[in-house]
Amino acid sequence: MNDRSTEWDKYLLGSVLFVSLLIGGGTASGLYTDTLIELAAIVSAAAIFSRNHGQRTAHAVLWLLLFAIGLAVVQIIPLPAAIFKGTRPELLLGDQWVGDTKFRFISVGVGRTVECLLYLVAAAGFFLAVLRLRAEQLSALLPFFFMGVVCNGLAGAIQYSLSDTVAIVGLLPFTINAGLFANGNHFSALLFVSIPFVVYYGLFRGHLLSGLLGLLTLLLLLLAAGSRAGVLLGLAITVLSVVFLSARSRISGLGFLAMFIGLSVYTIGAWTKIDADVIDPAFGRGEFARTTIEGIKDNWETGVGFGNFQKVYQVYEREGMIFRQYVNHAHNDFLEIALEGGIVAVVLTVVYLSLFSAHLIRSRHDPIQKAAFLSVSFMLIHSLVDYPLRTEALVMTFAYMNAIIFHKGFAERSGRKSEMIEIDHNGDRLLVPIGTSF
Repeated sequence: MNDRSTEWDKYLLGSVLFVSLLIGGGTASGLYTDTLIELAAIVSAAAIFSRNHGQRTAHAVLWLLLFAIGLAVVQIIPLPAAIFKGTRPELLLGDQWVGDTKFRFISVGVGRTVECLLYLVAAAGFFLAVLRLRAEQLSALLPFFFMGVVCNGLAGAIQYSLSDTVAIVGLLPFTINAGLFANGNHFSALLFVSIPFVVYYGLFRGHLLSGLLGLLTLLLLLLAAGSRAGVLLGLAITVLSVVFLSARSRISGLGFLAMFIGLSVYTIGAWTKIDADVIDPAFGRGEFARTTIEGIKDNWETGVGFGNFQKVYQVYEREGMIFRQYVNHAHNDFLEIALEGGIVAVVLTVVYLSLFSAHLIRSRHDPIQKAAFLSVSFMLIHSLVDYPLRTEALVMTFAYMNAIIFHKGFAERSGRKSEMIEIDHNGDRLLVPIGTSF
């Protein structure tokens, strides 16, 4: 495989990531922008899979993705109706197979599950395609990610400078409310998962001043966005990024002082954004979780089909909690996955978290992987109180960061470096294999 073709692969995948951050901020179903991103991701992945890049993918990761896709496929295959007898309420029996009462689907809404299957295949294909790149090319995808973040930041800055209620209608098939996202919380999620990589660039790429300015801008935008979870997570991820990533950098005491002052000011601003009286009102995330758990208890064997949360939630919703506004998601992705996918989805989630933790222990020395670990960890934490991974922009970001974590090239590169020694040869500092003589 020549270098020119692999460079084109980098630009191809980088363009998919950039476009997803521009137009993939919607949360509604059936958006044509999401379909365009999914098709671009699948076609790009197919083009890269057609060539041999020599990069290996861990078998455990491949099997995990295959089982996840297989679970979604099984939900839209007609099965004998007798299987469902006694496993779920009569009201939630799946759709019949073309009017035949002898066969039913696991999914109570086949169309929504097919839509989710395409969503999953696109994200998995993009993830596997990025894994096929060389380790240094994964770092080269960061500028595409940063361009998407900058575009969202500029859009958010313009909106917040004009009014607190600026909404852009007609530009995309969803109303833009924050940055280029329909949901301000998801805009905040993009901002705070960017922080570790901004810190990485400042500490390890020799751009300390621009890194500090970028970090300050991200923190100010988080405060302006007004998401309580985003503000708290932004503060925590900034502190952890500085602590963990600076351990192997050459940052000066003045740089540490500037970061400390900036974080102190941000903490004061963050505190003013938090009102204990509105953390969880009567009609809030606590109620969503309780109702979702009731649905999980009745459908834990098979789940109700991916994408069908809204339809099923209404069955278990208490009469006193029915208002004009309806609940479209559980605001806890783990509970929503358990309701839609059943016990198998729970097991797959546990397996992923186990693999994620294992790679943290093995690959804790590479700074870009440490940055990716922080970003993914905080996106998972945010998923406990929201649904950030239900947008194309954030799921593609999630796939890219997971590719950094699970890519074997970083460990191999670290192994090669451990076999090298720095010497002084004719006044030049060189890295050479141990035992080399001149």
